[in-house]
Amino acid sequence: MTLVLAVVAGALIGLSLGALGSGGSILAVPVLVYLLGQSPPQATTGSLVVVGITSLIGAIAAHRAGNVLLGRGLAFGLVAIGGAAVGADASSRVPEDVLLAAFAALMLLVGGVLAWRQLRHGRGGGPRHAAKPALDDPIITFSPRFACQCPRALKVVATATAVGTLTGFLGVGGGFLVVPALLLALALPMEYAAGTSLVVITITTAAALAVRAGSGVQPDWTPVALLTATSAAMAIAGARLADRIDTDWLQRSFAVLVVGVAVYTAARALPALL
Repeated sequence: MTLVLAVVAGALIGLSLGALGSGGSILAVPVLVYLLGQSPPQATTGSLVVVGITSLIGAIAAHRAGNVLLGRGLAFGLVAIGGAAVGADASSRVPEDVLLAAFAALMLLVGGVLAWRQLRHGRGGGPRHAAKPALDDPIITFSPRFACQCPRALKVVATATAVGTLTGFLGVGGGFLVVPALLLALALPMEYAAGTSLVVITITTAAALAVRAGSGVQPDWTPVALLTATSAAMAIAGARLADRIDTDWLQRSFAVLVVGVAVYTAARALPALL
């Protein structure tokens, strides 16, 4: 039954990452800790493997579907590497209870934000197929117009660094920050922000894993491999469905799921600190 639940969780993680470009990775750590019996350090490391491989496969599928702006994703991801290295190093220096409590706090925050967005924008909707943005964006090409975009560039740098730090410290992809940053700072349509965020997540998880490689923390690879395989398969399906279906229902369902898992994680983690 535990493995069946892991497969179901992997499917949800992959579907969310593939279709929405965010969200799914925040489920990986609770699944590894509470369903598969791994310690928080093992779970955050295993989560990086699940999320990294799933995001890579999802990014390839999204790119083939024409929903990725590769240059912008690479630029954002490279900026985030520094934060990922710092976060991964810090993760190995804190007690397990603190790590899990921090993750619970993050889940409550993300769950609340997701719920608030659905309440505010539940009836809103944008065009399914937006025009592809011009590729001479000053953030990416560093054209002479770049000087006029400093506040925008600083916003991208700050967000990318925060995303990298969260990825390294807690083993999450950070898509819940990447997608809004791509939507607002780089003015990408949702169709491209979701796919492009997968490129960013792939880069930051790889950087965090490289730093953690020397920490001596090894997850139980069998359940991690099962979770990864299921998640990756569903990421391909999600990426193919991203521009064919209205994803509002998926976002609403996922918001409810994240809030529920966040409350459970907090209830398990916080008493250990009191």
